[in-house]
Amino acid sequence: MFDSRHVQTFAEVVRTGSYAAAARSRGYTQPAISQQMKALERAVGTPLFVRVGRKLRLTDAGEVLARHASGILGQIEAAHEQMNAITRLKAGRIRVCAFPSANAALLPAAVARITAHHPGIRIELQEQEPPLSLNALGRGDCDITLAFSYGGAAEQQIEQDLIEVPLLDDPLVVLLPAGHPLARRRTVELQQFTHERWIAGCLRCRGHFVAACAEAGFEPDIAYTTDDNLAVQSLVAAGTGIALMPGMVLSFMRHPKVAGRPVVPADHRRVSAYTLAGHQEVPAIRVMLDALRHAAAELRPGCRITHQ
Repeated sequence: MFDSRHVQTFAEVVRTGSYAAAARSRGYTQPAISQQMKALERAVGTPLFVRVGRKLRLTDAGEVLARHASGILGQIEAAHEQMNAITRLKAGRIRVCAFPSANAALLPAAVARITAHHPGIRIELQEQEPPLSLNALGRGDCDITLAFSYGGAAEQQIEQDLIEVPLLDDPLVVLLPAGHPLARRRTVELQQFTHERWIAGCLRCRGHFVAACAEAGFEPDIAYTTDDNLAVQSLVAAGTGIALMPGMVLSFMRHPKVAGRPVVPADHRRVSAYTLAGHQEVPAIRVMLDALRHAAAELRPGCRITHQ
């Protein structure tokens, strides 16, 4: 592979017809031009010029390089301009994979913030629950993943090459039909619902829910299972069961016939953004992480910001 600077000098020698003229044009000494051409000839493995009297003549290899030199330099210049555009955040792409409620509650504000300040950045959104979303990040299928955990080292192992950016603590609430006797209370305890039918969510949420009920001293009667937040609220509103859900869901969707009551003792899930180690320095990824922090700080109701 040859040095692009040497190709630029070669093209100038071809244009001007001599090392001396190219040296004047490029602002170099003639020996410096000569050394660059020798280095280029070593790189390509064959002479590029021969002398005919006091003039330079291109060899066959030199003729080939001369035909391609402008294209090579043009592509390098185009690549340089595109990379500068990305660095200046006038272009680029960010692929974000998030769980459904984060896509609804956090991403819209973050995307709007980036679009307002950096309209050239293209944002692609994907939807996956953890741990599948974290696996997608590890495979390179996305640049940033939003995932949640319920605490405990055994509950979620974070790979060594992933960077975690904590966003917020999302408190859990019990969803009750508006006419439920306990809906009039400001807070509720899980053991107050030992004989209720329950609606469970995704696999990770269901696992935490069952463990929380066991700690409260009972095994829940799970009558329905669905990942659809709207379906959960509709089932609760219809009186078919109750549910333990993250408060984040109520920030963007609240059924008029459903009441959400915080659980005591307080319980929550931790919501974080993840990216591969080192990628947080990529300009577009950095501004997305900043936008997500801002969106998390603005999120209401009841989500507590996590500080490190």
